[in-house]
Amino acid sequence: MATRKPGSTARPASGGTKSRDKGTRGGRPEASAATTGPRQGNRSAGGRGGNGRSAPARTAAPVKAAAVAEAQPTAPPLWFQLTTWILSLAGLGASIYLTIAHYNTAVTLACPASSTINCEKVTTSPESMVFGIPVAVLGLAFYVFLAVVNAPSAWRITWPPLRWVRAGSMVVGMVFVLYLIYAELFSIGAICLWCTSVHVITFALFVLIVFGTAAGYGAAKAPTRA
Repeated sequence: MATRKPGSTARPASGGTKSRDKGTRGGRPEASAATTGPRQGNRSAGGRGGNGRSAPARTAAPVKAAAVAEAQPTAPPLWFQLTTWILSLAGLGASIYLTIAHYNTAVTLACPASSTINCEKVTTSPESMVFGIPVAVLGLAFYVFLAVVNAPSAWRITWPPLRWVRAGSMVVGMVFVLYLIYAELFSIGAICLWCTSVHVITFALFVLIVFGTAAGYGAAKAPTRA
């Protein structure tokens, strides 16, 4: 018969079974800390970028990649530029001819003389002077300005005051034309064909330039992001 040593305790026979059951549940092995630890560490490292900061999304483009396009002028179509410029030059030519005829009595306007149409009667009337300045000279200065600001190169300038001065000058010019037409019909009682040609040109330019201003011709485009 085996004797027990003093101080020693007897181990139950099922001790080995309990230690084996502790590592298994229902016959399935538990995931050990050795296998789960590295995965969790990798996840935290990938989610935090390894330094405690969240990494930027791969699909987000860098800030430098969002390039801003430079503002460019909204130039009118070529036909619009040429039409306004040619009309301005035509008005300038008629104004030069009327100015020369006003100061040079040897130059006679090519215009029929009748009870209704009489260019000389109109150009020598008191209404041909405004504030002591000949109307022909005012028209000459007006069309010199228009020939410059309606040139194709001027339509590509995006300086805002130029756009509004161009449109404002046409409004003033049209008001002056209405005054001259009224003077011819009700004060002078005759019509000057050369003056009428300038009036028609002024009206055509008024319509075109007001339309161009409303359409934003000559203005800068809003900057867009690429």
